[in-house]
Amino acid sequence: MAALIPEIAAQAAQLSQWRRHLHQHPEPSLQEYETAAFIRQLLTEWGISFETIGETGTLGRIVGQKADEKGRERTVLLRADIDALEIREATEHAYRSQKDGIMHACGHDAHTTALLGAARYLQGHRDDFAGTVLIAFQQAEEIGAGAGQFVEAGVLAGVDSAFGIHVEPALPLGTVVAVPGATMASCDIFTIDVHGRSSHVARPHEGIDALAAGAEIVSSLQNIVARRLDPLEPAVIGIGKFEAGTRYNIVANTARIEGTLRTLNHERRAQFLALIEETAENVAKQFGATVNFSNYAAAAPNINDVEATERIQRIAGEVVGPEKVVTYQEPSMGSDDFADILKVVPGVYIRVGVSSSPETSYGLHHEKFDLDEAALPIMASLHVRYALDYLAEGA
Repeated sequence: MAALIPEIAAQAAQLSQWRRHLHQHPEPSLQEYETAAFIRQLLTEWGISFETIGETGTLGRIVGQKADEKGRERTVLLRADIDALEIREATEHAYRSQKDGIMHACGHDAHTTALLGAARYLQGHRDDFAGTVLIAFQQAEEIGAGAGQFVEAGVLAGVDSAFGIHVEPALPLGTVVAVPGATMASCDIFTIDVHGRSSHVARPHEGIDALAAGAEIVSSLQNIVARRLDPLEPAVIGIGKFEAGTRYNIVANTARIEGTLRTLNHERRAQFLALIEETAENVAKQFGATVNFSNYAAAAPNINDVEATERIQRIAGEVVGPEKVVTYQEPSMGSDDFADILKVVPGVYIRVGVSSSPETSYGLHHEKFDLDEAALPIMASLHVRYALDYLAEGA
C-alpha cells in the first residue's frame, strides 16, 4: 500500500473527478483554451497567483510563509503538460472524450490533475515551508512547442530545481522509474528541399534531376550514424517522407525529404544536425542541384540531474516502497519537451506505472488508452514530497 500524504489520499475522489472532466474535454496543442480556463479557475479559488505563458500556458506561484533558518531563497518548479492528441477514442467509458477525433491518449489529463492536487495541498500548507514553488501547466508538449515558451518567457531564471512526471502504462500501478543521466532522446524534425531543373526524361542531360539527388541524399544520410558514431552510442536519423516529381516522363525539378534526428546528448545533436545539412549540400552539388535545409527543434535530450534523481528515488521509496522504484533503464529514443526545461534548470523527469488490468495496459497514443486512477494521489504526493524535500534541504 502506498504511503500517500493523508490529505491527498482523502481527496482521491476529487482527483478522479477533475481527471474525468479533463478527459471528456481534450484539446490539441496550442488550442488548450478550455483546459487553461479550468486550471486558472481552480487556482483563483485557492488564492494562488498565476501568470499566462503564451496563450494557454499557466504558471502558478506559491510562496512559503516559513522563514528559512539559513536565509536562503530557493525555488522549485513542478510541471505538467496539458494538451491532447488527434486520436478518435475507442473506449466506452462514461467519461470518454466528448470531442470527436481528440483524445487524452498520453495521460496529460492525469498529469494536470496530479499537479492540481499538489498545488492545492501546497497552498494550504504555506506555513510549513520556506521558499517558492512554481506550478507550470505547460501547453503543446505533443508538438514540442510548449516548454520553449516557458524558457523564452524567462520564468526559469532563479529556479533551482525542476520536477516532472509522466504516466507509464507498460508498468504496474505505483512503479516509479527514476534514472539519472540521459533517459530520452532529443527530437529534431528536419526538411531538405532539393532544387533541380526539369526536362524530358528522354533528354536527362538537359535537366538537373532533383529526384535522383534526393534519393542519393537519403542513402548518404544513413552513413552518418553508421560511420560517424561510436556503435555503442545510440542515435537515429530517420527519413519518413520523400516526395519528388510530377509525371513519369519529366525529370523532377524539386524533391522534399522530411526526417528526424534523435540523440542522447547536446553535443552529438549539434554535430549531427550540421552533418545532415553538410551531407545534403555536398550530395546535391554532385548532381548540379541545390538544397534548402530547415529544422524544427522539438525537444532537447532529457538528461536527469544525478542529485535530483537520487532525491526522488529516496522519496519514491518512502511513498511506494523501495521495491517499486526502478533506478536503471535503457534510454528511450522517444522525446518530451520537458527536456528543454532540464537544459536550463537541473532536475528530474520520472515515470509512474498506471497499469492494473488489461484495460489500463494499452500503450501511450493508443485509441483505447486509459489508466488506473489510483495513480493520481501517488503522483500528487510525489510532486509535493519532492518540492518540500528540496526546499527543506536546499540544493
